[in-house]
Amino acid sequence: VPSAHWRRARLSATIDRTKSIVEVQPMTYAYIRVSTRDQNEDRQLAALTTLGISEVNLFLDKQSGKDFNRPAYRKLVKKLKPGDLLIIKSIDRLGRNYEEILEQWRYITKEIQADIRVLDMPLLDTSNHRDLTGTLIADIVLQLLSYVAQSERENIRQRQAEGIAAAKARGVRFGAERKPVPEDFDEWYLRWRRREITGKALCEHLGIHITTVYRWAGERGLPFQSMTGKKGRHSYKKIDA
Repeated sequence: VPSAHWRRARLSATIDRTKSIVEVQPMTYAYIRVSTRDQNEDRQLAALTTLGISEVNLFLDKQSGKDFNRPAYRKLVKKLKPGDLLIIKSIDRLGRNYEEILEQWRYITKEIQADIRVLDMPLLDTSNHRDLTGTLIADIVLQLLSYVAQSERENIRQRQAEGIAAAKARGVRFGAERKPVPEDFDEWYLRWRRREITGKALCEHLGIHITTVYRWAGERGLPFQSMTGKKGRHSYKKIDA
């Protein structure tokens, strides 16, 4: 009859072999992202679940793609190991900032040495293109996408600037509509200067902030006196209202 020590040794060796097999077995993960909690992830989920990916290996973020500071994504990256496969429906599900996408792509494929497969773009599949040519094609596609995205952002900014300039030329004003100066502003302002009323009473009557009082007074050329006693139009200190 085997001794208790021998049985423990055999059990420990079996556990070690099992752990080694599990550790080297590549895993397949899927990542899903929608921008808001109101958006539905069913379309991405349907495309990914047909691949037989276990639910425990599906990671979902309901968050903007402006950066990679997302809880599910960070948890996923920590799980990835060499030989694993990450599948996403489309490249924009990974993120919106293509410079950061390039950085994450290189981190996963070069440093972690895991693979990425983009279902909507077969060229972006490092699991089927492990040679130098395949890697080069994926890098070129990503660089092209980054260039197109950056060009589109610059075009949008240019169109916005041109639209604003054209609107200003037509006399369109931007920002909040300025409050008209009340007819009795001069009267109440001078009463405040003569210390007949407080700054608080002045502001409450006019429905404005003390900074607006100073601005209106300056625009209308009304005199005022600073706390230092020097007279002027734009050299005052604020008087506590």
